[in-house]
Amino acid sequence: MGAGTISKASGGGRRGRRRGGRAQPMSEINVTPFVDVMLVLLIIFMVAAPLMVVGVPVKLPETAANSLPTEQEEPLTVTVTAEGTVMIQTTETARDELIPKLRAIATERDGDRIYLRADGSVPYEQVMQVMGALNKGGFKNIGLVTDPGGPTLGGN
Repeated sequence: MGAGTISKASGGGRRGRRRGGRAQPMSEINVTPFVDVMLVLLIIFMVAAPLMVVGVPVKLPETAANSLPTEQEEPLTVTVTAEGTVMIQTTETARDELIPKLRAIATERDGDRIYLRADGSVPYEQVMQVMGALNKGGFKNIGLVTDPGGPTLGGN
């Protein structure tokens, strides 16, 4: 970093020859580059540390969902009742038959717009599994249906 050598002064006025021989190592270290590097690292960590905080740790349910495009069309409705049964429009459908039926419906339709209605007592994981099935069945534009007038996060 900043270590060097100090030459010993030659004695007696002779040129070309040194008495006693070797150069001695310099015992002082230049700390200015070290301080500069430490200040740069400090600034980098001060900027990067707040960015490392992701948010509240939550164990999210696993689904087979893909990203949603922005196309719109006349909607189809899928409902999850309080008992956990899944209905396409007004027809009850078994969960293991949901994806094949959705794929068959998707081939007959021009768009991929679908509405998902779920009872408020249905666990979040079940709703997300149905959303994943809707997505895997060919419907990428999923709208969640709610009733207006519920409580807000602000308490108003």
